[in-house]
Amino acid sequence: MACALSASTVSPAAALVASPKPAAAPQCLSFPRSFARPARLAAAGSRTARARSFVARAAAENDLPLVGNKAPDFAAEAVFDQEFINVKLSDYIGKKYVILFFYPLDFTFVCPTEITAFSDRHEEFEKINTEILGVSVDSVFSHLAWVQTERKSGGLGDLKYPLVSDVTKSISKSFGVLIADQGIALRGLFIIDKEGVIQHSTINNLGIGRSVDETLRTLQALQYVQENPDEVCPAGWKPGEKSMKPDPKGSKEYFAAI
Repeated sequence: MACALSASTVSPAAALVASPKPAAAPQCLSFPRSFARPARLAAAGSRTARARSFVARAAAENDLPLVGNKAPDFAAEAVFDQEFINVKLSDYIGKKYVILFFYPLDFTFVCPTEITAFSDRHEEFEKINTEILGVSVDSVFSHLAWVQTERKSGGLGDLKYPLVSDVTKSISKSFGVLIADQGIALRGLFIIDKEGVIQHSTINNLGIGRSVDETLRTLQALQYVQENPDEVCPAGWKPGEKSMKPDPKGSKEYFAAI
């Protein structure tokens, strides 16, 4: 989807009978307030213990899936291998990491570039025990028609992961990406670990596509930190590069080496 959805055209006749009040200026899309709210650190243990835990627990008052909280579960129909299937997020707990990404609508413009890019790189995610799920508010019939359309005609062709149907908009709402007055989702992307906890999220406005490279890099950094809990990954870290010890003495080894 290129960006904003165009407003409906008003005829001159309709304008004459419209309210004399001047039309409101168009409003830019904005993120829900909750996404601007910083996550709170877990209030357990001493100050030193908190500083060394490096695990943020999001505030639970709003029941939003901020990083550090369990991802909201859902069960929905999806299209995969040109068939209708059922997908339940909690089925992946204890088995796989999940890349869950939302996009606005089928048969649009930015969306197919993202969807096919993730499909083309699916094997790289599969090798590190990760499934990809795409979600939009379209029906499974729309998903199927789009998959059956060739890429050169703006379609998707066969995909290597499921496209989930969120016709009720409940999934988009529960993940905090629904634009309520337009009935579509922002470009939200969530990395969910094998315990069902959201470890990373990004939300782009409608006209900005996402990077498969950066998603894969972030996932690899997450997996490394979980496998090596006494280490952290500095900016731009990639597998094979030097990590950092999260303490004053250990971090000096990293800074001395760069």
